[in-house]
Amino acid sequence: MAERQRIGVVTAGSLVEGLKVRLDPTASVENMRVGNFVVVEGQHKNFFCLISDVQLESTNAQVLMDPPGDEETFARQVLAGTSIFGTVALAPQLMLEKEPTAEDPGLRPVKTVPSHFSPASVANEEDFKTVFGIEEGTHFQIGQPLELDVPLCIDLAKFVERSNGIFGKSGTGKSFLARLLLAGIIKTDVASNLIFDMHNEYAWETQDEQRKTFVKGLRQLFGTKVAVFSLDPEASRKQGVSVDYEVTIGLDQIEPGDILLLQDELQLSATAATQIDLLYGAYRENWVNELLAMDNDAIKAFVETRGGHEGAISSLRSRLLRIKDLPFVKPTVESSAIDRMIEILDRKRHVVLQFGSYGRLLEYILVTNILTRRIHRHYQEKTDYYRQTKNLSDRPRQLMITIEEAHKFLNPQAAGQTIFGTIAREMRKYHVTLMIIDQRPSGIDSEVLSQIGTRITAALNDERDIDAVFTGVSGAGHLRSLLATLDPKQQALVMGYALPMPVVIRSRAYDEKFYKDIGADATLSKEELKAKREKEAADAWG
Repeated sequence: MAERQRIGVVTAGSLVEGLKVRLDPTASVENMRVGNFVVVEGQHKNFFCLISDVQLESTNAQVLMDPPGDEETFARQVLAGTSIFGTVALAPQLMLEKEPTAEDPGLRPVKTVPSHFSPASVANEEDFKTVFGIEEGTHFQIGQPLELDVPLCIDLAKFVERSNGIFGKSGTGKSFLARLLLAGIIKTDVASNLIFDMHNEYAWETQDEQRKTFVKGLRQLFGTKVAVFSLDPEASRKQGVSVDYEVTIGLDQIEPGDILLLQDELQLSATAATQIDLLYGAYRENWVNELLAMDNDAIKAFVETRGGHEGAISSLRSRLLRIKDLPFVKPTVESSAIDRMIEILDRKRHVVLQFGSYGRLLEYILVTNILTRRIHRHYQEKTDYYRQTKNLSDRPRQLMITIEEAHKFLNPQAAGQTIFGTIAREMRKYHVTLMIIDQRPSGIDSEVLSQIGTRITAALNDERDIDAVFTGVSGAGHLRSLLATLDPKQQALVMGYALPMPVVIRSRAYDEKFYKDIGADATLSKEELKAKREKEAADAWG
């Protein structure tokens, strides 16, 4: 094993407050960064820690009262490490027996502290491999640690088992982090993906704002493993890219909850929910078509027989005309693209739904809620059947649904009535989880946030958003300091179920090398690509 670079010794600490390390005279305090990975070598155990604070201290107050001048280099050197010195605060995360036994074979949560004067060192490449593993199987490199150029991996099999979040202010690269993870999930084949692509960023190439270049989308990287659906095929044709299926929504597919979720976008009145309940009770799934067909006399007759408020129903009707006028909305839909979507997901493939020019919140919320509710219902039925048969071949394949602007679906008012809130609270009960992408985590219901398995957080400024990211996270105090030090580009704090301990990363580059590493279509010869496409087409479309 490569020799570790020693930085100092433990001089104080507790299990609750963490450790204090006095830096050696040879260790520059300026090289100590919050978030760096440090190993403390105890007598029997190694402790894997993160630097949570850096401090300057002294043993002689008089020195501070009369500090040496700039030109007194020798005096400074004499004082350094004796009368004046640096310390770092460490937050222990994991411990490992130096001589593992059958009863205690590997990494465990910290239950004790190392003894006084235990040496502390900068973690080396072997330490990162010990904790985070190497890129093989379901372990996928998401980036590198700040202090070393070594791969840092996340377990994608664990990642997709629970709902996850990617958070960060605008411009911090949330979409690129999401694309990186989605590519890893497709490569490792741990789940199927359903991606609601609000801004048309995932299927085909899009611009990398940092490098001012274009990067490939998932369809270009993985061919027919990824099916592209669209609400607006014409927009795709204008861009010179193809679409596999056009999606239309029937008015008879709209349920009361879909409309109530659009309360802000449609500017519904406070009494709208009552009127919708009356209409749905009278006409069931055809309630929207029946309402839109009413004139003033029909509305008056309905109120006389069923109750409600004539003005409120008339206002609701005028609001719902906005939905009726959307080009992808029809009175009824005979052959549903949703069925084809479900079939593709069942075949262990992946779906990107592009919204084209219909990228407003009204269209996004309406379509995602309707489609997800139907798909979730299908997975419920499959899971119930599997529990009856107990046959592994009937076990549903894991599905991860990616949504943007998540606070619109999962705010405290909406989380209780949307299918997304249901999925987040169920965790993995029906083999469906979420990957939510948002720049305002404070807008998401705290109960939903507490169920998030793995959190990948880029830079945030708002204190409420920072507080929200740590909802349900134990020992979050020192992690806040890590988040506060992130650069606004290509850095993120990763913590949760899919990796053994929190860590700050430099995100992996999404470039030609990455395409080659994952075996993307763009890196294959014509013969290899032809053979691969033929096999994928046979598997994907039957």
